[in-house]
Amino acid sequence: MINFIKSLYLSERFFYTLSAIALLFLLSYWIPSLYGIVWIGVVFVAAVVIIEMSMLYSTAGLQGDRILPEKFSNSDENEVLLQLKNAYTFTVHVAIVEELPVQFQKRDFFRKVTIPGKNRNTLSYIVRPVERGEYIFGNMNCYASSTLGMIRRRYTFNKEQMVKVYPSFIQMKKYDFLAIDNRLTHIGLKKIRKIGHTMEFEQIKEYVAGDDVRTVNWKATAKQARLMVNQFQDEKMQPVYSIIDTSRVMKMPFNGLKLVDYAINSSLAFSNIALKKGDKVGLLDFSHKIGNYLPAVAKKTYLNSVLDTLYNIDSTFLDSDFGTLQAFVKRRITHRSLLLLYTNFEHISALHRQLPYLLAIAKKHVLVVIFFENTELKSLSESEATTIPEIFDQTIAQQFQFDKKVMVRELQQRGIQTVLTAPEDLTVNTINKYLEIKAKGLL
Repeated sequence: MINFIKSLYLSERFFYTLSAIALLFLLSYWIPSLYGIVWIGVVFVAAVVIIEMSMLYSTAGLQGDRILPEKFSNSDENEVLLQLKNAYTFTVHVAIVEELPVQFQKRDFFRKVTIPGKNRNTLSYIVRPVERGEYIFGNMNCYASSTLGMIRRRYTFNKEQMVKVYPSFIQMKKYDFLAIDNRLTHIGLKKIRKIGHTMEFEQIKEYVAGDDVRTVNWKATAKQARLMVNQFQDEKMQPVYSIIDTSRVMKMPFNGLKLVDYAINSSLAFSNIALKKGDKVGLLDFSHKIGNYLPAVAKKTYLNSVLDTLYNIDSTFLDSDFGTLQAFVKRRITHRSLLLLYTNFEHISALHRQLPYLLAIAKKHVLVVIFFENTELKSLSESEATTIPEIFDQTIAQQFQFDKKVMVRELQQRGIQTVLTAPEDLTVNTINKYLEIKAKGLL
């Protein structure tokens, strides 16, 4: 009985009808002939409610299921499917109220669908998480009514489902596919002209038009009686590390996503590309102390370890200690490596404080410092200023933009590679820098 009461809901049509009956009763005070007709209407409405109640409660006629992917991809659009089966012999109108995870802060999810008798229906919706972690979906509430539409029966499915939000593996797969398909230029990745040759010999082949004559192998040419050349390939198995600063400077959000999450998504996509290129990938995060550390490995299955480690990384409210980072790199990363350091400097004085440690790291390794443009300040500096306060704000914004360019110049003058990028372009620009360094043989 309790379950029956909890599942029974009166519809808007019932209350509209009840309001009309009340109004007619009021009018019957002045028009007595209406009184009997209104009572006939009351009996008719009661009969309709009883008939619909017997129709909806004669059997458990609605079945539903929420189908979630194994994991969500952070900052990407993820699809959720809702499957409904109507076991009734008549058409039902279903109102769906989803209890979404608290991270989405959405309390007004509502969908309507009509399902013919003995039929199925599938609908979907899109969610875009901007935080990693566990997302718990609550009840999938379905309110079924017949064509009469006087009452509704509530069905509750999938009372609690949990799905984990991982770094953007959708973005990783996108770049992976395009790399295999040789269409990287479609999304901004550019081909780099190679200067000179790498030292890793691949094979001797017959000369064809366009081959560099400096690679002619004269001994093989004499033996084969035709022109033969040496073919070289990119050096492989080179250690490449993604180093992520998780201090408070990486908590700044852009388009709902923190800078540290942009760095994490980029690290995953970049690590996948580097493994495809045959290099060894490693991972390190730090703030006031060293966090997670994965030594560089060339196995493709190692990407799962990278993904799991990135899932657990989060930023702190403390300042980063570059001195601790420099000591750790000196002690644990003993071979010359490519180090991609994801961090952020909002003021040139912040860079000057850390510059001695960056120079110490760059003495032995190829260091690439990756930091971010403040896109909001950039928009402000490019907007039209008409009042004195607007001119003042625009001048300050332009000064900050200029400081970023000064930082890039200072680092490059000291032999440190740099990437200054908008957060949304981080992955493309990072991979471009990696391809450039590989092409120039700097590692």
